[in-house]
Amino acid sequence: MTDPTIRLADYTRPAWEVDTVHLTFRLSPDATEVRARIRFKPGRGGDLWLDGQALDLLEAAIDGKPVAPAVGKQGLSVPAADLPKDGFEWTCTTRIDPEGNTSLEGLYLSQGMYCTQCEAEGFRRITYFPDRPDVMAIYTVRIESDLPVLLSNGNRIGSGPGWAEWHDPWPKPAYLFALVAGDLKSVTDSFTTRSGRKVDLAIWVRDGDQDRCAYAMDSLKRSMRWDEEVYGREYDLDLFQIVAVDDFNAGAMENKGLNIFNSKYVLASPETATDGDFEGIESVIAHEYFHNWTGNRITCRDWFQLSLKEGLTVFRDQCFTADMRSAPVKRIQDVQGLRAAQFREDAGPLAHPVRPEEYVEINNFYTATVYEKGAEVIRMLREIVGAEAYETALNLYFERHDGQACTIEDWLQVFEDATGRDLSQFKLWYRQAGTPQLDVEEQFDGTVHRLTFRQNVPATPGQPNKQPMPIPVRWGALDASGHEFANGLHIADAAVTTLDIPCSARPVMSLLRGFSAPVHLKQAEQVGDRAHRLAHDTDPFNRWDAGRALAMEALLDGGDTQDWCDGVGRVLEDEALDPAFRAMVLSVPGEGEIAQATALAGRVVDPDVIHARRKQVRQNLAHHLSDRLAPLRDAQQIDGPYSPDGSAPGKRALANGLLGLIALQSDGLNLAQAAFDRADNMTDSLAALTILTAHGAGKNALAHFHHRWSGVSLVIDKWFGVQARFGSIADIEALLDHTEFTWRTPNRFRALIASFAFGNPTEFHRKDGAGYQLLADWLLRMDALNPMVAARTSTAFDSWRTVTEDRQALIATQLERIASAPTLSKDTSEMIGRLRAG
Repeated sequence: MTDPTIRLADYTRPAWEVDTVHLTFRLSPDATEVRARIRFKPGRGGDLWLDGQALDLLEAAIDGKPVAPAVGKQGLSVPAADLPKDGFEWTCTTRIDPEGNTSLEGLYLSQGMYCTQCEAEGFRRITYFPDRPDVMAIYTVRIESDLPVLLSNGNRIGSGPGWAEWHDPWPKPAYLFALVAGDLKSVTDSFTTRSGRKVDLAIWVRDGDQDRCAYAMDSLKRSMRWDEEVYGREYDLDLFQIVAVDDFNAGAMENKGLNIFNSKYVLASPETATDGDFEGIESVIAHEYFHNWTGNRITCRDWFQLSLKEGLTVFRDQCFTADMRSAPVKRIQDVQGLRAAQFREDAGPLAHPVRPEEYVEINNFYTATVYEKGAEVIRMLREIVGAEAYETALNLYFERHDGQACTIEDWLQVFEDATGRDLSQFKLWYRQAGTPQLDVEEQFDGTVHRLTFRQNVPATPGQPNKQPMPIPVRWGALDASGHEFANGLHIADAAVTTLDIPCSARPVMSLLRGFSAPVHLKQAEQVGDRAHRLAHDTDPFNRWDAGRALAMEALLDGGDTQDWCDGVGRVLEDEALDPAFRAMVLSVPGEGEIAQATALAGRVVDPDVIHARRKQVRQNLAHHLSDRLAPLRDAQQIDGPYSPDGSAPGKRALANGLLGLIALQSDGLNLAQAAFDRADNMTDSLAALTILTAHGAGKNALAHFHHRWSGVSLVIDKWFGVQARFGSIADIEALLDHTEFTWRTPNRFRALIASFAFGNPTEFHRKDGAGYQLLADWLLRMDALNPMVAARTSTAFDSWRTVTEDRQALIATQLERIASAPTLSKDTSEMIGRLRAG
């Protein structure tokens, strides 16, 4: 039986809307009873349909009178003729099995802790309800259990031995419902809002983890202050709580007043977390807090509008991190992530618009396109209208739509009303899939330098023909001495546009500054232009990107690396530059990035060739900088205790990047081992361990690392991940039998299986197909337990049509094997079907 396709065009208002919801939970590991009392009011009218899955209906009534609804696998219904026309109160009692709920959707048990995950459609696994985001209601929740901590959304209104009651005064959709119960400990603080209200803050963790919450709490308080100062948004409850959970499908969830987090994005200490982990905590804490207004107070009408809350909130958290840290480095990091994940998505069978038109399983559309490209669309909109107009429009958005479930049209209408602009063409960024290519030709006639921009949006599945979109191009013009004599903003909003720059000599053009639009830029340049930008560009992103392009030329064609090596050397020795920026200029494009560039150039991807060329380019750079590596690394030494803030992370990144090149020299691995032995923080320890493992010299260090950190789950995830990225198939298979490979935990599964599939291209793409078979075996195994994790991991196959024909045939065999599994979930079935069809 084929699962039904849900289409945006079929949207209709709810037949019945909801005023209030009262829930009572009597918790039991395998037989939790949920009593629901729901007040319905008329919508468009018709039968009452309530979504429900894996529920045992014990009783049901309307206005106190028992009813016998028609119950199926996906929900229940009551005919309109049996419903009071002016509204009614529905009550029902359901029984659910949290212990047996391995999907981690709805209410489930995580090592003795009750926890919920209701986005996107998990609430229907708790009770019968119109589980859609445009049904918003006020919730009151009573929890009965002998566990010491009983939490839900909003403010606590009462408690006693074995019970607690919570009330959320703000209407919300069911996907924002949350419940947590367990033996937990809290780390508390408070925040005073700009209007003078005191908000109590609490982070709940398992006993023993209290000393790893300080950075998360600090990040929360900084997020709250930033949202007040930059967006004018004040928190609206008396209490804000975060719970750290080990078993969680995603990173975190913004449930109103009770955010539930993967422990990875809460727990950190210098000994157990890297600089990247600290930055991730800061970013995710901010993201989920910012959802309080962009996602909770204003939510999405339907799941097709998902980017309305996610794209906007990603953009907000990116800006927050840029303000907290180095804005240029943050922008480079964001673009690296976009190119690695979203550009890859756009180029393959899984391409879809920022606002999809249809889906089978909504969980499959929590993608880089919806999130990261969605954020880029917001960034472009601000670029086009200007920062001041953006602020005006956002204030109007909050004023007009507070308490509503909205659409992309509502969002763009606010900007049109605030600025007087017609954004009908801009809306194409939400409707059209694919990464546009912007080709630029340059002509200088002695007095004017003319740039001709030609844009093309490639065909993608279901969208063969595309229209031109408005592409904001930030630009600067550099003279022969590196002086910037002109700059501006050009909107390439037609198939062909031109820009004329008056000048007396041909300039070197710096285009798409700050990566002002998510496009592939193909610039017809003269020899030396990229090296000139690497040496002189005042835009940090384009300076970095010029070096990236020079490196990529050599990586694709095996050409000369002299200009690139010279440029990298000049950047490294410029002590006026941020160490974090210098570390990014030093890094060589990864094999996945090279594969994407190869495919974009219309060439067949051979992972073995890419691996060999990247190895040679790194050798060339190490040789070129040989006498400078050690002194430069020594110059990055840090005095004082570890700090994840300020310049220290950049210095560590640069020092460890230099150590990676030193390891390519004679006696270099001994220096890496010495660095591992004396490391006093996880950043340096893991960096040295990674270098040793990459060179096949990590056996002793890996054993020592495991002995020290065995039982600390987040650190052991790193141990598995390092070996997954650099080990052979035999190594991976040995780790699959390791006693600490608890594959049912999503973090551990991702640490080994996903790290292997996404991060170890030479072994994953082995010519005998063993890597493909290993992934397929584990996708089938995980799909039976947790379809969401399996479906998302299956995207490792998304670029399969770009590799050599022999490898394509081997992958096709595995995709067929997965597709033919008799009990394949809807999640994975949809993904495999799209992969095969693309």
